[in-house]
Amino acid sequence: MLHPTVFQGAQVIQPVAHSHRPPVSSRPRIGDRRKLCVQGRLTWRDAGGALRFVSVVTRDVSDVDAFVECQVPTSIPLYRLVHFQIERTGRESAGLPAVLQQGKVLSAVYRVGPYRAATGTPQGYALRLLIEPGAAATAPRKGTNAFAVAN
Repeated sequence: MLHPTVFQGAQVIQPVAHSHRPPVSSRPRIGDRRKLCVQGRLTWRDAGGALRFVSVVTRDVSDVDAFVECQVPTSIPLYRLVHFQIERTGRESAGLPAVLQQGKVLSAVYRVGPYRAATGTPQGYALRLLIEPGAAATAPRKGTNAFAVAN
């Protein structure tokens, strides 16, 4: 149904129902996300080359990405490469992908969450785990030898 609207003598026809984009949360995801609250840590180098780190808590994880919330106000730029790791005490959590049980995982910040009004910093970050395709399914299990890469 069309609804006429008049602007300064000209009649403009607009559809009553505006086009609706699906909400961000309804987009298909690469991996199946699981709600999981586990302590972790992000480390990265800032623009000046200084090493930075922050404690985080996961909100949901999959084999290829995770959403984390920082414990203290921190600003990490979009597309920054970070190392993400789960604290040792949380590595035994049920539902934690095998790739996150091994230690540091190079990741990229691909989405910055909404900003807190009080601090002006993001509430959280979506991380894409930079792993080899298929590595999530074939990640080494506990007790096997794996190569370590120094940062």
